[in-house]
Amino acid sequence: MEQKLSLLRNIVAYVLFFGILVTVIRFAYVVTTIGESCNLYNFCFFKNNVAPQSNPHNHLYASREWDKAVHFYSSIFQDMISKGYLSPNSKSLCVEAPNGHEVFALKKIGVEDSIGIFRKAAKPLVIRGEGDRIPFDDNTFDFIFSGGARVEMSARPFDFASEIVRALKPQGFAVFHVKANDSYSLNSFLDLFHSCKLIKVLDIDGFNPSMPYIREIVLKKENHGYRKIPGDDSKNCSFQAHKQELVQKAEPLIEEEPLKPWVTLKRNIKNVKYFSSMVDISFKNRYVYIDVGARNYGSSIGSWFIKQYPKQNKSFHVYAIEADKAFHKQYASKKKAVTLLPYAAWVRNETLSFEINDGPAQEKVNKTKNKGRGMGRIQPVKSSRGELNTEVNEIQGFDFAEWLKNTFTKRDFVVIKMDVEGTEFDLIPKLFETGAICLIDEIFLECHYNRWQRCCPGQRSTKYKKHYRHCLELFTSLRKSGVLVHQWW
Repeated sequence: MEQKLSLLRNIVAYVLFFGILVTVIRFAYVVTTIGESCNLYNFCFFKNNVAPQSNPHNHLYASREWDKAVHFYSSIFQDMISKGYLSPNSKSLCVEAPNGHEVFALKKIGVEDSIGIFRKAAKPLVIRGEGDRIPFDDNTFDFIFSGGARVEMSARPFDFASEIVRALKPQGFAVFHVKANDSYSLNSFLDLFHSCKLIKVLDIDGFNPSMPYIREIVLKKENHGYRKIPGDDSKNCSFQAHKQELVQKAEPLIEEEPLKPWVTLKRNIKNVKYFSSMVDISFKNRYVYIDVGARNYGSSIGSWFIKQYPKQNKSFHVYAIEADKAFHKQYASKKKAVTLLPYAAWVRNETLSFEINDGPAQEKVNKTKNKGRGMGRIQPVKSSRGELNTEVNEIQGFDFAEWLKNTFTKRDFVVIKMDVEGTEFDLIPKLFETGAICLIDEIFLECHYNRWQRCCPGQRSTKYKKHYRHCLELFTSLRKSGVLVHQWW
């Protein structure tokens, strides 16, 4: 009897051991070949419905965040199918999809031919690739999706957009989720996609606290190639309604001539409503600051623009336009940060007379250190006349409007500070005449007129012939054209 019980115990032990061994072997197989425990999927004992193959990410597949994201994107894509933008047969790409939520959601609703790209692969849902370097041939996909405000986060949004357009088939659809919801950013976004037609813009609620509100943009790639951007070659900026909205929000112009302009206008900078403080500027190809009449680096570039201008974490390239040779050496050490144009901004390419007039209020001391150095004025050489306390040199002037048109486009964000000692009354009309004014988003302009002199109470400057009303007319014309102009001192 005792032997029979011992035999029975051995049989039970062997059965249990065999069962445990089979379980361990199956577990090891799943973990080794699939990269995840099947406990997250009812252990899928000897089944084929295993977790996606991605060791670093598989813990996400059982999380509430994963389910929430997949549910959200499944709803989005089902809506796309109902609208005709997507079908089960669509070859689909999700750009910058780090975890593969979007790809999983597409496959879940029946769009099997789907793949995602990200700089770090999460196979089999996501392979290695980036938005500005998509690893697929031209005209490959019927449907491309980019969520999570990835276009805004890109350091090269124009390249990002160009790659999507390249990889998308003609008549294919591209859908984007972005954070920015103002009209300026929408127009800037559309300018990036040179061969696509806007189909729909919809504001929806997000699923993630980091992006609670989403603007959904649907584009369709047109059969013909390049789509001309309205106003690229136009001399009329009236099409810029989205910029006009910003101008209406700007600080009011100072209508009455200030008795102490050097005080009033300097204080007014505190009231300035900066362009980049009112809208999102993420969808721009380049970010540029041009200081026309820059003088030394610390005059306004280092002391104001670098320190105070709100840049939204964008890297701006700075151009310093300064004809006075006395300041050129200061930019030698700033080559990487600043591009110096050692010429005078003018209405055409020609040799000019450049006059440094210290005026009655300034002593010509410490000139070698550029302390108390007078401001420079330009005029054609043939009419140049030397005056008391005046230094006259010949310099090269260049066509500023033509340079703007040849160097920048509407896809760039361009900020200008202009302090050109009265030449603004020549330069601004030329900008309007050529249409170059349409390239400027924001300008800080010092207008020169026969202002009251700081040195001599009750006396006006004889250096300039214009009156304050002429300056107001200049500022008003700029704002009417959609250029956000501020009164500089």
